[in-house]
Amino acid sequence: MTTTRLESLGRFLLALGLALAIAAGLYTFGTQHVPDYSGTALFGRTATDTLPLKSWLATGLVALAALQLGLALWIYGRLPGIGFAGQRTGNVHRAVGIVAVLVTLPIAYHCAFAYGVKTNIDTRVAVHSVAGCFLYGAIAAKLIIVRSRRLPGWALPLAGGTLVALVAVLWYTSALWYFNNYSLPSL
Repeated sequence: MTTTRLESLGRFLLALGLALAIAAGLYTFGTQHVPDYSGTALFGRTATDTLPLKSWLATGLVALAALQLGLALWIYGRLPGIGFAGQRTGNVHRAVGIVAVLVTLPIAYHCAFAYGVKTNIDTRVAVHSVAGCFLYGAIAAKLIIVRSRRLPGWALPLAGGTLVALVAVLWYTSALWYFNNYSLPSL
């Protein structure tokens, strides 16, 4: 292997290792933390009163993730008949990403402190808990990958696609569950 390839592999493994370390740290915190359902407030709401707010924030987040996906496809010239995006589109993509991360913060704060990580209740809660742990690891990995110019061309789309998929899973296992009268529709 050439030095450049080894450096690229090292950077990719660093991003992957950081993502897994963050996910493991959040998982450990979430399983060891004592949940406080009624004492952890989200914009003045507690317990089940937070579900509508978190569901609408998550729906906004899934819309931002869809916008991010569309912008990324445009930047990479993957939208049929449109061609490649200009420089400003990259700036818009970055700004939308920042807003999306900011939208996750109140949701994640409440989930982590009010509920923690639960893998023994039911499948929906387990999938939601684990996906939530991986979300911030995936964000960190994408930030490393986007700044590295020497990684293979597939690394950044993989990181971005992973983020979109995690947001979709988190929305499906929470907001859609809430909007569908506490029931998940079958896929």
